[in-house]
Amino acid sequence: MDRIALRKQLEFYRTPFEEESAFIADFTLLTHDPLGYKREQLDGHFTASAWIVNKSRTHTLLTLHRKLGRWLQLGGHADGNENLIEVALKEAEEESGLTSLELVDSTIFDLDKHIIPERPHVKEHFHFDVRYLFEADINEPLVISDESVSLAWITFDSVVDMIGYNPSILRMLEKTSKSEILL
Repeated sequence: MDRIALRKQLEFYRTPFEEESAFIADFTLLTHDPLGYKREQLDGHFTASAWIVNKSRTHTLLTLHRKLGRWLQLGGHADGNENLIEVALKEAEEESGLTSLELVDSTIFDLDKHIIPERPHVKEHFHFDVRYLFEADINEPLVISDESVSLAWITFDSVVDMIGYNPSILRMLEKTSKSEILL
């Protein structure tokens, strides 16, 4: 996958969620930016995430992000790699130690454009996060990376209690529940 393939997927991407639909044009525009896949694009750049669920679709793997202090899906910066599936997989492996990760579908699972707060030497900017659905073995041991405070498999029923209100995570959770019905 490259920026042209991503642009094509975005062209055909449909979602019933208004907040997500509103991002599609911005994501498409960013695929035309030569720096869109690099942190050097200071206004905003692509990131990729793995929404990881167990095979029976009862749990999701979340990380307590060290810098942001929030429970989130695993993922990170593209750092010049236009293949965002590779980015999501690499980040998920590095942040969890999992070797059993399997991509469920090579199409986009979710999109989210969110603000990253200013930090020393990094101005406030947007992450254009492209998310893919992965399955993994819930019994495989986890390895916490330097980017995390903690990792946990969380039951779908407990996600809201664990993370509070995060519309992006709740949207992916709802999509997972709906896709389970279709399986």
